[in-house]
Amino acid sequence: MARKVLIIEDDGNIAELLQLYLEKEGFETAVADDGEKGLEMFQSLKPDLVLLDLMLPSMDGWEVCKKIREEGKTPVIMLTAKGEVEDRVTGLEMGADDYIIKPFQMKEVLARIHAVLRRFNADEGAGQCLNFDNLSINLDSYELIVKGKRVDTPPKELELLYHLASSPNRVFTRNQLLDEVWGFDYFGDSRTVDVHVKRLREKLEGASDQWRLKTVWGVGYKFEVSPESEAEE
Repeated sequence: MARKVLIIEDDGNIAELLQLYLEKEGFETAVADDGEKGLEMFQSLKPDLVLLDLMLPSMDGWEVCKKIREEGKTPVIMLTAKGEVEDRVTGLEMGADDYIIKPFQMKEVLARIHAVLRRFNADEGAGQCLNFDNLSINLDSYELIVKGKRVDTPPKELELLYHLASSPNRVFTRNQLLDEVWGFDYFGDSRTVDVHVKRLREKLEGASDQWRLKTVWGVGYKFEVSPESEAEE
């Protein structure tokens, strides 16, 4: 069954663009152009995810997000032209799962939607397995399958690959990866990440042209995928 996304956005052009790309990606969509209507549609449609504009007529995005959170844990991604740190922090503190600044690229929006849904499904008890073209990363069994064959992989390498692939096309700094994969109490340096990425590349070499572990020079790494190669649960 297709997952449902509710778009609450008063800019008709943006709403139409989001609807077009999401339906092409296989989602069912519904659109509301003000906060009150959006909340009513949320209550009746029970969507799997909400894309929520911040500046809305009748009821702003802050209030809509608050009401949604009072009713459950449905993932919410805020879309807004406001880029101040305080606005992002406020949105996340009120329960938003992610925050995207306008103008945005649709590839980024789609990647973030998939990542948020995967995190939500994992929190709900779904298995921790990601599947791409010729690649399966399974944290339940700690197995890496490349082109149909099991590849022996140390746990930390597998956890690093899973962490990157869970958020396709998102760039992580080396310090972020040390914090989020190794843990805040790890006292290693950034070369640890470089070594693990090098070993992973050796294991993944030539597996597919639809994804790759990419170095973003001066920043860190990302798991880069083509739009048709988003992970499947």
